[in-house]
Amino acid sequence: MFDVVVIGAGPAGASAALFTAKAGKKTLVLDNDKTVTKRAWVENHYGVLEISGPNLVEIGKQQASKFGAEIVQATVTNISQVEGGFKVEAEEGEYEAKHVIVATGFFVDLAEKVGLATKSGTEPRVKTILDVDAAGKTNIEGIWAAGTVAGVSVHTIVTAGDGAKVAINLLSVMNGERYVDHDILKA
Repeated sequence: MFDVVVIGAGPAGASAALFTAKAGKKTLVLDNDKTVTKRAWVENHYGVLEISGPNLVEIGKQQASKFGAEIVQATVTNISQVEGGFKVEAEEGEYEAKHVIVATGFFVDLAEKVGLATKSGTEPRVKTILDVDAAGKTNIEGIWAAGTVAGVSVHTIVTAGDGAKVAINLLSVMNGERYVDHDILKA
């Protein structure tokens, strides 16, 4: 059983996976390779002069993998509760996890299918989003949401930050104390 399954490897999902994997949590990322970031040219991402969307997504996956996250190209078809967590079903197999982070961008079909509460979106071209609290929790205990699907701005810098925020909040719950990840400059 994984500690965390992240659905989506765009900026929100990969950022969340980077934090959970770096914190030592067994993390799996399931990604269908349909992120809109793959069509982006990015010149407004702090710390990056300019980068193509495909390169940004690939670097995000590499960062999460560096800390042990497994990344599988798969289309998730269902999430159901099982003892101790969730079964995440994909066309390519089934996986179990204690927690799930939904980071599916513009796509809410899966979320609606499994009973996650939705509401009208506020961003241009984003019709429906998940109804989450400030921490990123959905109406189903143990399922979290991050990024555009959770109602934040579609900009990669914002969705990446939201993925990190949600992961930190999840890690804090998992560890029973506030999680902080600060590295020290190497000499």
